[in-house]
Amino acid sequence: MLKIMRLPARLLRRKVDSHKGDFGHVLVLAGSRRLSGAGVLAAEAALRSGAGLVTLGIPQEINPQVIKIKLKEIMTLPLPGTKEGTLALKGYGRIERFCEGVNVVAIGPGLSRNSQTQALVHKIVRGLDKFLVIDADGLNALAGHAGLLRRNKVIITPHPGEMSRLTGLSIRYIQADRSAVAARFAKDYKVTVVLKGAGTVVAGPDGKLYINKTGNAGMAKAGSGDVLTGMIAAFLGQGLTAFTASKYAVYLHGLAGDLAAKEKTKISLIASDIIAKIPQAIKKCG
Repeated sequence: MLKIMRLPARLLRRKVDSHKGDFGHVLVLAGSRRLSGAGVLAAEAALRSGAGLVTLGIPQEINPQVIKIKLKEIMTLPLPGTKEGTLALKGYGRIERFCEGVNVVAIGPGLSRNSQTQALVHKIVRGLDKFLVIDADGLNALAGHAGLLRRNKVIITPHPGEMSRLTGLSIRYIQADRSAVAARFAKDYKVTVVLKGAGTVVAGPDGKLYINKTGNAGMAKAGSGDVLTGMIAAFLGQGLTAFTASKYAVYLHGLAGDLAAKEKTKISLIASDIIAKIPQAIKKCG
């Protein structure tokens, strides 16, 4: 039987005179014309994981459709887009100004591989002095440019394919020794690595290592990783360290997936079912 992991007191105890600013403002930069829901999943997961404020930065052309599907509590930041309906490089100035009031930036879900959008990712990683959680197409934009990651405020959340593109290693090699690959990359690039998959590995630049035991095969669905990105960002915004935020987010993400699978079955489980079970997972760990 899986031993329940207790959450840090910092997440569970809130002063009676607390206000939303005490629990972090998360900016999620995500989405494109074809993948408008990815950012919504990350943003909703961040709110359900305790973030005080969540803003979803999206291409302005998809803002109307995103407003229709997102939670009412999520704010949007419409940004300049490309002809393909993706985030444009010229939006960097507005993002930079907006980030003066932001604690954490999550970037990647549904961005696409548009060259302008990839240039924007490079500029954000190089220039923003904020905690960054980088996932999905945010990571694909950094293939061949991993040196940009060498800073103290980055968490990357690759699946084996994205890790392969970042490192040049084959997926087979990565899967043969997941812990060693994640640990070496974390140390070499001074980042926290969340290598997703069965037995997700969390590796810190200081040598810390955690191998997760929660989760199930039903979570191998589109959007599941977007949910994890939002959860990690929320925990960072509430004051946990990069390694600790990643560790507890990975554990709770898997536990929420296990709870959802019991109700929905592994076959029918979808990413939004995981979000729906985050409160129950947190309650179990309180």
